Amino acid sequence: MTLRKTSLAALIGLTLLATGSTCATAGTSGNARPWMNPKLSPGQRADLVLKAMTQGEKFRLIRVDFGDTENGHVMAPGALGSAGYGPAIARLGLPAIQESDAGLGVAKPLKLGATALPSGLATAASFDPTLAYAGGVMIGSEAHRRGFNVMLAGGVDLVRDPRNGRNFEYAGEDPLLAGLTVGNAIAGIQSQHLVSTIKHYAFNDQETGRTTVSADIGEAAARESDLLAFEIAIATGHPGAVMCSYNRVNTVYACENDWLLDVLKHDWHYPGFVMSDWGAVHSGAKAALAGLDQESAGETFDKEVYFDKPLRAAVASGKVPQSRIDDMARRILRSLFAAGVMDHPATQAPIDFAADRKVAQRAEEDGAVLLRNQDALLPLSAAQSVAVIGGHADKGVLTGGGSSAVQSPQGNAVPGLPPAAWPGPRIYQPSAPLAAIRQRAHGTVRYASGDDIAAAAKLAAQSKVAVVFVEQWAAESFDAPHLALPGNQDALVDAVARANPHTVVVLENNGPVAMPWLDKVGAVLEAWYPGAAGGEAITRLLYGEVDPAGRLPVTWPRDESQLPRPAIPGAGLASIGLPPQGQPAQDVDYNIEGADVGYRWYQRKHLEPLFPFGYGLSYTHFDYSGFAPRVKDGKLTASFTVTNRGKRTGVDVPQLYVTLPGANEVRRLAGWCRVSLRPGQSAQLTVTADPRLLVDFDVHGQRWQRPAGSYQLQLGHSATSFQGDGQVALPAASWAADASPAGAVQPCMADGVR
Repeated sequence: MTLRKTSLAALIGLTLLATGSTCATAGTSGNARPWMNPKLSPGQRADLVLKAMTQGEKFRLIRVDFGDTENGHVMAPGALGSAGYGPAIARLGLPAIQESDAGLGVAKPLKLGATALPSGLATAASFDPTLAYAGGVMIGSEAHRRGFNVMLAGGVDLVRDPRNGRNFEYAGEDPLLAGLTVGNAIAGIQSQHLVSTIKHYAFNDQETGRTTVSADIGEAAARESDLLAFEIAIATGHPGAVMCSYNRVNTVYACENDWLLDVLKHDWHYPGFVMSDWGAVHSGAKAALAGLDQESAGETFDKEVYFDKPLRAAVASGKVPQSRIDDMARRILRSLFAAGVMDHPATQAPIDFAADRKVAQRAEEDGAVLLRNQDALLPLSAAQSVAVIGGHADKGVLTGGGSSAVQSPQGNAVPGLPPAAWPGPRIYQPSAPLAAIRQRAHGTVRYASGDDIAAAAKLAAQSKVAVVFVEQWAAESFDAPHLALPGNQDALVDAVARANPHTVVVLENNGPVAMPWLDKVGAVLEAWYPGAAGGEAITRLLYGEVDPAGRLPVTWPRDESQLPRPAIPGAGLASIGLPPQGQPAQDVDYNIEGADVGYRWYQRKHLEPLFPFGYGLSYTHFDYSGFAPRVKDGKLTASFTVTNRGKRTGVDVPQLYVTLPGANEVRRLAGWCRVSLRPGQSAQLTVTADPRLLVDFDVHGQRWQRPAGSYQLQLGHSATSFQGDGQVALPAASWAADASPAGAVQPCMADGVR
């Protein structure tokens, strides 16, 4: 079905080289270039430039070229060797547009290197928006110092399937957690005077057949799931651009989907511009009239440059009004002014990579999740002898592939692994866990690659503890056909665990994987893709120098049968030994789970996952008491006390879940706190339920509706483990689609610590 246009509300959230000198000179021109007056609003400045622009200049602004020589493409003069480039308009003092991937670091030019953050899932697992903001600041600073002024960051598509090849770029399955995490990362990037995108709008929730597949979903479910994540992130981070996705939504390509782009621009009052993904444009007039404002690298990736001759002809014929071209150009100009691109031109400058590695290290330490720790095997003792096995742990840590892959300035620690072509290369950050472990261990530390399983098991038997690193490389453009670890890694872990009951498994992966050996090992640490300082961060966690603080931002299934769609037709990548199974489907039915993504699906279907959303162990133990939900000043809140009952300082993430009245409702994450406590210390906390999670969308009335009745509030250690339960009555309320409830400004308040 095709969703009809509506008017849904904007949500109020929580929270260049040669061209540089061109802008600086323009700033002195005063009356000649009045748009360079920083006292004017971004909209006023954009209007002034627009009045001075020729039609040719407008059409040059609404498209960018490919900015790299990748795969033999000819790079445009003036480009920096990255994803996109638009030449400066010197007459008006407008800088060149220099665009780089992506949300985990400055991915291009690859040979120069940059600081890699851990996976987006790791940042989401921290449940700490301030950490996401700090990561964004780091990325934005490095990009600005490389001469870039647009970052293709902000991936917030929900994790509907753990096999999706780009899950590591995203922020989990829950719209509130994902929206706040990504929104704060965007705000951090833009604090450094760059435009950040948010992407991929929308429902780009699988990579198989991504340029043709239709994501089919009803309107209410759409607005309450993926679109809600985008809405929250946009309200929080105010990205200058939205990147529309490759896929179709209810049969219509996202970049020419008038319903989808009308929700963005009309219902959410979004003032920025919509750029296409690279190769996602299929028309000129249709896309422009639907709401696309800028075509990306059409000369390289589209069948033709639709936003040049075809669109000019459509304007000349009257099919597309001139006012639409002016609106496209104005939106781009406004975002450049709003982000400070004009007033703070990007220029090359030194980068403090040592300081930036600390940002990446903290993100990994706060986002790694301890999944299992039998008999307190962790933290390790320095006195223990250690067998370190597998995962190229003697060289570095793994990074996801595709456009977001970031290489260290020191290069790739393990070059030459397949695939040689796109979406490779496979990159390892030169932060070796083996070296970090040797720095701490007083006992013998020896390494085995794991290629010889018998030799690895023999080494494990000769050591007090064995630490096995297993890995799963994933990337843009393909999905995994199953949840199993690649190669012989399951057999390796099984053999090592039989040889040594004190076996620790460290996962470097895209997300949930099958673990047939789980009950045989002593401990499992989910490290995701650990980033630039991953080896050091993992080792600090293993030795208890920091407390594992991550909580799962995705549900971990027991096997594929628990998923809404047990198989992804055509998934796989032959060049890495995962031959595709069959042909990609032409559509994917998201109506199966609708808005009940992840943990909500498991509750609705009465399924017990392997590990629930929000789950994560610590080296200490936390207890909740005094749970008191109430309504105050129209806000739904819950107060409680959290106490550290263990013997170590640790971090806890108490989570507030709300179930709306009605027979078919399931619980929703509505807020959380993150608190660090010393042994025996307590904190009195109050969480405000985000009003955006207390409503459902009424398609017939085109309104958000809060039903009258009793709301169940539960205080959880995860989405399935609760230590606090209560009921609160709320009256009915409704909001027009373009004036929906505002987000909680201060979702967690500390009333005192003792």
